[in-house]
Amino acid sequence: MDTPPKLTDRNALTRNRARAQPDALFLHQTVADEIKERLSEVNKTFTAPAIVTGFPEFWQAQFPDAVVVEDSETLDLIPGAHDLVIHAMALHWANDPVGQLVQCRHALKPDGLFIAACFGGQTLHELRAALGQAEVQVTGGLSPRIAPMGEIRDLGALLQRAGFALPVADGTPLTASYQNMFHLMHDLRAMGEVNALDQRKRTPTQRNVITEAAGIYATHYGDDDGRIPATFEIITLTGWAPDESQPKPLRPGSATNRLSDALGVPEIKLDQSKD
Repeated sequence: MDTPPKLTDRNALTRNRARAQPDALFLHQTVADEIKERLSEVNKTFTAPAIVTGFPEFWQAQFPDAVVVEDSETLDLIPGAHDLVIHAMALHWANDPVGQLVQCRHALKPDGLFIAACFGGQTLHELRAALGQAEVQVTGGLSPRIAPMGEIRDLGALLQRAGFALPVADGTPLTASYQNMFHLMHDLRAMGEVNALDQRKRTPTQRNVITEAAGIYATHYGDDDGRIPATFEIITLTGWAPDESQPKPLRPGSATNRLSDALGVPEIKLDQSKD
């Protein structure tokens, strides 16, 4: 069987993350606040949490009692040791996202909760379009520049493939405003989220490609104040390690009450004598 091509150059990703600036991790803060709110709504106390992330210092500060491990290909998690595993803002760079989820499930105790947050397919769609159009116009070609992030339906399906019970996926689009494309790119570098694709060009991008892209971005997406929006779609995945105590769907035909009784309406039988 052929080995699928790598998505991510892990060495480049590590270098990018090492340059990240703490004050630029505002999206991580937004996600951390959302996860804390979701956990507060769960009728359960978690005593053995673990976090998988490429930004350990930030997430350790958010969850001081958690075991924090790197999002490497093989996760440093003990099987069955945790009642909560959070995969924090790293799944979009995984070469094997299903493998990441399977390892997280194995690390959970029965009825343990898994939460993942990552960038979704609409993230930076404006920048992707502007750079692509500019590169075609200037060079006549196209090279990988922004990671192909998953759509919500596809990411939700990964939970089922990984064996989680009660899987749920939802998305939240966030929009940030920038003075121009150059300020956006500066912010992405400070976030540690610049190009780490394995198939990326290793030579510097031509200056006129960038300037052409900035013009296209401003023309197609700029607002009345001359600023540009940048979309960041946050996909949140939740699932539970299977356990006998969890609710299960009833067998078809096993219902003991009529739907009409539950709705408080009369039941009308169909006349099957007519075509």
